[in-house]
Amino acid sequence: MFGLGPEWILTAEGTPIADAMVFSHPEQIDRLAKSCPEAVPTAVLGGDPCFDRILAARHHRDRYRRALGVHPGQRLVLLNSTWNPTSLFGDSGPEDVLPLLLPRLTSELPADEYRVAAVLHPNIWHGHGPGQIRLWLDRARRAGLALVDPLEGWRQALIAADVVLGDFGSVSYYAAACGTPVLLGAADPEALGTDSPVAAFVRSAPRLDPYRALPPQVDELLAEHRPPNGPSELTSSAPGDSAALLRGLFYRLIGITEPAAPAVLDPLPLPPYEPPLRTAPLLVLTRTAADGTIAVRRFAEPRYEPDDAEGEGHLAVHEDTLDPGVLESADVILRYGEADDPRFGSPREWAAEVLARYRSASLAAYVTGPRECEVLHRGGLRYRLTSDTAGDPAVHASALLARLHTGPAIAAPAPTTLTVRTGTHLARVRVTVDRGADREAHREADREAGREGTGRAARPGS
Repeated sequence: MFGLGPEWILTAEGTPIADAMVFSHPEQIDRLAKSCPEAVPTAVLGGDPCFDRILAARHHRDRYRRALGVHPGQRLVLLNSTWNPTSLFGDSGPEDVLPLLLPRLTSELPADEYRVAAVLHPNIWHGHGPGQIRLWLDRARRAGLALVDPLEGWRQALIAADVVLGDFGSVSYYAAACGTPVLLGAADPEALGTDSPVAAFVRSAPRLDPYRALPPQVDELLAEHRPPNGPSELTSSAPGDSAALLRGLFYRLIGITEPAAPAVLDPLPLPPYEPPLRTAPLLVLTRTAADGTIAVRRFAEPRYEPDDAEGEGHLAVHEDTLDPGVLESADVILRYGEADDPRFGSPREWAAEVLARYRSASLAAYVTGPRECEVLHRGGLRYRLTSDTAGDPAVHASALLARLHTGPAIAAPAPTTLTVRTGTHLARVRVTVDRGADREAHREADREAGREGTGRAARPGS
């Protein structure tokens, strides 16, 4: 049993190394009695301060989700790996699923229905170095993967998660103890004590099939999930009491009187706001229902067209994409930033410059906040889109493109509102037209029609 054998906890003379060994549950002391009975007199029940901090912060779940840029209607999938050659982020040769899994997490899961984040054990960062980790994950990060701080942010991400995709490490076990569905992408029974609660959990937890589509597996996991009793009961025998138990132990060991003030743990800090920044090209599928609702699904750099692809397609690309050549075929070009950023002059100036440079694009959209963006159509019409809920307004620019390109010439009459569906979420978007630009656009359209005899036909899939 790793960590509880005599070679770990006894001196060469056969006496315990420590004055006190702290355990979170009597079950652990029972296993200690089997593996090293000489150390049992030093065993102390002290609860689990890590688990207690998680329990105390669960009411902040919505704040943690917003900090990670999770929007209404989105599911947060948390990828996690422990430190082991057979872990999810290990190197188990041909059985290593992570290289296959990483690009699919961000290309198969629709960008506006899922947020994907990763928590890697600190020793992974230390062993390989931050630069190497970021290099390995660069493609996934450009497609929207968030890298969570392995020391200060993982508990908050765990609280925020809807699904944990992990291995046999402690984060997966804490997730199960909190009642969060867990799907195991790596499970090595030999890395765990066979009679430990973690091993029992790993044996019974659902397994990821790396060769099967991901969305149905997530749907099935959520539909069939029943929180197991073991992790919630065996993580700590004294939930919420670890601060008092541990402080009492420490003061007894050093032989001074314990303070009268209550013993407390530091609360989990609120992480910084880190919305996704997708600079990978986005395949956008739009479909307009009979009631005018526009359903939008976006996929980051998909290798294949989604199996359930429906509707018209176009390409939306961030101006800072890794391969600038992709911009030459983009239908929508995106940028995110402050409206008064002097480097771009103004959203209008930026949009006009972009459309002049990339002749294939029909729209340029400058996102100025989680509810607003400014859009310039190639025909000259300018719009401000304002949503009733926070999200990624670039979705609404794609919906506007689908709404406008319903006929020839410059564009169909501008709507005053859009109803946009992403997954199960509906957003109502107010469309404000720059009327001065509107008049100039129609004059330009008239001049263009006089020169060519017919208007510019809407491009297929635009």
